[in-house]
Amino acid sequence: MKFSTLAAAFAFGSVNGEIFMKEQFNDEGWKDRWSVASDWKSSSEMGEWKQTSGEWYADEKDLGIQTSEDARFYGLSAELSTEYTSAAGKDLVIQYTVKHEQKLDCGGAYIKLLPGGAKFHPKKFGGDTPYSVMFGPDMCGSTKRTHVILPHKKKDDNVLITKDIPCETNQLSHLYTLVIRGDNSFEVFVDNKSVREGKIEDEFDMLAEKEIEDPDQSKPDDWVEEREIEDPEHKKPEGYDNIPPEIPDPEATKPDDWDDEDDGEWEPPMVDNPDWEEWEPKMIPNPEYKGAWKHPKIANPEYAPDDTLHAVCSEGCSHVGFELWQVKSGTIFDDIMVTDSLEEAQKFAEETFFAKKDGEKDMFDTAEKKKKEEDDARMADQMQDEDEDEGEDDDDEDELFGDMGDEF
Repeated sequence: MKFSTLAAAFAFGSVNGEIFMKEQFNDEGWKDRWSVASDWKSSSEMGEWKQTSGEWYADEKDLGIQTSEDARFYGLSAELSTEYTSAAGKDLVIQYTVKHEQKLDCGGAYIKLLPGGAKFHPKKFGGDTPYSVMFGPDMCGSTKRTHVILPHKKKDDNVLITKDIPCETNQLSHLYTLVIRGDNSFEVFVDNKSVREGKIEDEFDMLAEKEIEDPDQSKPDDWVEEREIEDPEHKKPEGYDNIPPEIPDPEATKPDDWDDEDDGEWEPPMVDNPDWEEWEPKMIPNPEYKGAWKHPKIANPEYAPDDTLHAVCSEGCSHVGFELWQVKSGTIFDDIMVTDSLEEAQKFAEETFFAKKDGEKDMFDTAEKKKKEEDDARMADQMQDEDEDEGEDDDDEDELFGDMGDEF
């Protein structure tokens, strides 16, 4: 088994952290733990979830849930075993795996952490349901990113991370992990590799800018920003303006069939004048150049630090859910964990994702090799059939024209 660096550090020791959800979908009881959002859309618009190990896997008994119908909405939610509530210094970790067996071209695969408690209505859960975190891959055409979206009460809006985070696009399982730390920082891992980290304040437009341009300052009227000027010593050649760029073609002659009365007075076509050259003034450094003017900045009176940006569940988060649209179905979700400990999440990843990823890839590679061999054999058979058809056509022509040789 391949261990991550951090996981190896605690592989033989205990891990302290509270687990609010651990879901592996390996039993039929998952249908009791999860609720379909049956009132979100009409039944004709909603797709069915299927429990499956998929087409390639390390263990056939290791199951996940899969979207199974094309061009459908998918809504599904489950209650946490214990409600998570943000507190000073407390971390939040959301982790799960995604496998796009269908070569997803357009559709979401993100997960949501939801508030609501006893007031949460699973059957009505959908795109308009308030959420505390939206995290995970989303693809459509050339847009392929891992969403991290956090609501912000002061803005009364959901705030998307300002820099795109890549996502995996192949047909194998991949592990997505989001850590929101109590010190107002965050980190995103894909397959346990850090792909983006920083301060929430710096990467999400939640607070006003710390500095703004000084409204009492403006660029001086005599400020010179032109790096170069025309060389006053460089003069245009005498008589330059009298040389035309085009002249009548000296080799052109009036056509013999040209009739001045019918065709008008003949004029030779114009050609480039070989004696004319475009003149441009020589440029020299501007002795008055002062550089680009930078607007002085001052502290923004509207800015106020906020040490609670990490507290996305200040009033408690009680559920997780998938609220998706997929053009082409086939995505499998598995191994969901919500905890307050990155170590707990990575320990779970070693027991699940890393324990089966190599076996899954081996089965996928074998399937792809077999598919290629079958495609090559099919192509060879098709070419052979075409050759045989051409041979039959040649035989038919011989029968039709073979006895006519003496007549020609």
